[in-house]
Amino acid sequence: MAGLRGLNDLAAERDQTLAQMALAWILRDPRVTSALIGARTVEQLEDSVAAVRKLTFTDSELATIDDCTKATGLDLFAHTPQG
Repeated sequence: MAGLRGLNDLAAERDQTLAQMALAWILRDPRVTSALIGARTVEQLEDSVAAVRKLTFTDSELATIDDCTKATGLDLFAHTPQG
């Protein structure tokens, strides 16, 4: 699995949408107290709220997420200079 398709495949394996998995990923960090979702419809809001049904990740799933994001050229932990 690589890139965005790999992330989407992993979300499907977790029985989640990609958006739900992304929310679960960010909410797993205890330092995060809220996440903005930007829902435009009730359906989008309901989809986002459903992310709380599965907030845990296995070590293997986290490794897959890291691999997939690296394949896209994204570094989820990179620091950008402020200026």
